[in-house]
Amino acid sequence: MVGMTGKRTIEAAKAGQQEAGQQEEPPPRPRGFGLTANGYGSLSRQFEPTPRGARLARRTVARQLGEWGFGPMSDASCSVALVVAELAANAVCHGRLRGRNFHVRVDYEGPASRFRIEVSDALLGRTPGAPALPPDDQESGRGLFLVECLASRWGWEPRNPIGKTVWAEVAADRPQGRFRSEASAPGALQ
Repeated sequence: MVGMTGKRTIEAAKAGQQEAGQQEEPPPRPRGFGLTANGYGSLSRQFEPTPRGARLARRTVARQLGEWGFGPMSDASCSVALVVAELAANAVCHGRLRGRNFHVRVDYEGPASRFRIEVSDALLGRTPGAPALPPDDQESGRGLFLVECLASRWGWEPRNPIGKTVWAEVAADRPQGRFRSEASAPGALQ
């Protein structure tokens, strides 16, 4: 008896198809959320207020930027991923409230050639101050300085009903080459 998990089941199905003379079907493409026809895209998601949640936020945003046509080594992708990583790390370290997730939103505005990044947490008491470089021997404290260097503008605002949202805007041109629009995504209505 062969278990219903993993590789053996898939290999057995392929062998059965080959014996019957059937062609192997390509796997279905995952449903992506691409840019709209006029160049807008949006990602909004909550994450656990842990270091793992901050890493997952950065990876999720980088993956979404790839769907929008911004390659992993493009300036826009690197800048946005770094800003998300720093703001998410700050949300985890300085805005953590037990039982409350932090929220990440990234909007791409193609006509304006910019990304707007928002990271919201549940703690209003600790608001970001003016970025300054710490002493050279200190291991942390450079996050907002990096955000200020990469962003054209940044700031924070109170979040209704609880907490705060730290936002940043990063300039970026439209992706080069082909990008997926929602109209061309699999399963989209034509």
